[in-house]
Amino acid sequence: MDEQRGDAEQFEYVGFWARVGASLIDTVLACLVVAPLVSMLTPSDSFLLYGGDWSDIESLSLTHTGGLRSFLLSYVLPAAIVVVFWLTRQATPGKMAIGARVVDAATGAKLSTGQAIGRYLGYFVSTIPFCLGLIWVGFDSRKQGWHDKLAGTVVIRAKKRGVEPVRFDGQQR
Repeated sequence: MDEQRGDAEQFEYVGFWARVGASLIDTVLACLVVAPLVSMLTPSDSFLLYGGDWSDIESLSLTHTGGLRSFLLSYVLPAAIVVVFWLTRQATPGKMAIGARVVDAATGAKLSTGQAIGRYLGYFVSTIPFCLGLIWVGFDSRKQGWHDKLAGTVVIRAKKRGVEPVRFDGQQR
């Protein structure tokens, strides 16, 4: 039996506004890291950050060296960083700041690599229809967004008084 399953009563699900705050922290940190890298390493694409000439459509192409480099730095690098944080720390810096962790919904264990990648890709599914999959966290009994449901994850933190405790799917009720 996983150590967290026995301790489930000590945790609560993290709600919508706390997760919004954590996401804002992560977004600011990501911008502080990625924007300077993009502007230093892809000077031909720096117009994307500073409102330059949009008529140079060739530099937006992924086949263009600067476009590919910009794509890797702007999208792939942040995705890799988030997945690595989930796998090693069970949380991004924003979630760590609020004392939250992302865990397997069935066992309370650390995420598998597949779950972490699936959860990240699930963000796209969650945001495409007017961010409904993210807003869903505010209405779901386990505070799961669509990305959490797709990946089989929950976001938890130490329980406060009077809050419904966590229950993992594999736990007997």
